[in-house]
Amino acid sequence: MSEQELSLSEQEEIRREKLEQLQELGVNPYPYSFEVSNTSKQILADESLIRDDENTDTETVAVAGRVMNRRIMGKASFFNLQDAEGEIQVYIRRDDVATEELGNDLYNKVFKKLVDIGDIVGIKGFVFKTRTGETTIHAEEFYLLSKTIRPIPTPKEVENEDGETVVHDAFTDKEQRYRMRYVDLIVNPEVRETFKRRTQMVQVMRNVMNERGYLEVETPILQPIYGGAAAKPFVTHHNALDMDLYLRIANELYLKRLIVGGYDGVYEFSKDFRNEGLSRFHNPEFTQVELYVAYKDYNWMMEFTEKMLEKIAIELHGSTKVQVGEHEIDFKAPWPRVPLFEAIEKETGKDLYGKDLEELRAIADELHVETDESFGAGKIIDEIFGEFVEGKLIQPTFITDYPLEMSPLTKKHRDKEGLVERFEAICNGKEIANAYTELNDPIDQRERLEEQARLRAGGDDEAMTIDEDFLRALEYGMPPTAGIGIGIDRLAMIMTNSDSIRDVLFFPQMKPE
Repeated sequence: MSEQELSLSEQEEIRREKLEQLQELGVNPYPYSFEVSNTSKQILADESLIRDDENTDTETVAVAGRVMNRRIMGKASFFNLQDAEGEIQVYIRRDDVATEELGNDLYNKVFKKLVDIGDIVGIKGFVFKTRTGETTIHAEEFYLLSKTIRPIPTPKEVENEDGETVVHDAFTDKEQRYRMRYVDLIVNPEVRETFKRRTQMVQVMRNVMNERGYLEVETPILQPIYGGAAAKPFVTHHNALDMDLYLRIANELYLKRLIVGGYDGVYEFSKDFRNEGLSRFHNPEFTQVELYVAYKDYNWMMEFTEKMLEKIAIELHGSTKVQVGEHEIDFKAPWPRVPLFEAIEKETGKDLYGKDLEELRAIADELHVETDESFGAGKIIDEIFGEFVEGKLIQPTFITDYPLEMSPLTKKHRDKEGLVERFEAICNGKEIANAYTELNDPIDQRERLEEQARLRAGGDDEAMTIDEDFLRALEYGMPPTAGIGIGIDRLAMIMTNSDSIRDVLFFPQMKPE
């Protein structure tokens, strides 16, 4: 006996026995196909399909899905069939589904005794309404399409001594739901709606950019030099080239190369990878869209961003207002624009503008913000902002005009010494987008990256590396450009009222079981 057989539960053993009985009856428990013509949602919405005394010539429907519950009543039964669009009731009667091969055994032995909740079946028949007014399919043909040999969790409602309804065996454990998303999608169908809404959100964004003529492109995931963000990379090794490669932390530098090459607008929905901790806002593998548009600046990009996210809210919710937890968030443009130092001073009473590294360290200590010897001025400012400001920004807000030290790829501010033309869009207490007037001066860019290299040598392992090919590309001339990265996962959390990034990822990263 195999190790797997020894570990089978009683229910799993019973289902395997049923599998053998089906095969003995000549029933293929895993046939090759079934022609589906209708979905549950379409049937429930189409009154013309309902057969009654006045409408006796309706079309036959063919649906497929899982058996989700059964009510056996002798020679006839009801069960609910769940497909990709929802659930619909099915009425099945012994004599109606008898076949030449099995006769009434198809109902008596197969349906009643060998079919379980979770099995995938196909039904052909006509639609009618029961006496209670429920739209139902009257089965004229029944097919087993996939026999499940592992029972799915089925919640049971029981009334306790106080007359309260208590639910047992519901598939509610968060960790199990994330690990076994396939089960989660079966027994918690509202989860499917979350991911449909995420896809709809991405489609709205794609449509907005396509309508403006921007080109969707693909850039390398495996990169010889990682760049475009301050983050730790994942490293791998290419055997044929005998060289280390990095999973990209951003696609910025490659998209800018395409602007150099002559495109006026390029974007990419990209999987990016950062070797960082896990939290309800962080997954090491995440999705963002990056967009770069020639001859524009960060002021233009703010207007573009707020209008696109306003459109997403309307398309998904029919309103600019979205309920997220206890907050009603309004995406109606225009959004507030608040300079970074002004936002920090408002919450801390400290003016950080123009302060040197030692002064910033002293202020951080006074504010009880933990820092490290490797931190530069920009990182200290970022820590203070994260501690005192970011979490309080619930309504969509543009935080603008960052210090030069925090933004090595950004053009210097045209009016404010020591600052750059950068904004972050903050919503529900977290950054959802980061954007610049892009630095296109190759001399300045080299100096900035060399400073990053010095920070890296000093112990900041998130500082950027020097990409000589990117610098060479800039030397061929990049037009004035606005760029942005929008976090798809975090935006999806807001648009679907989800508490954790894992709720909007089909397969989030988990520790081994």
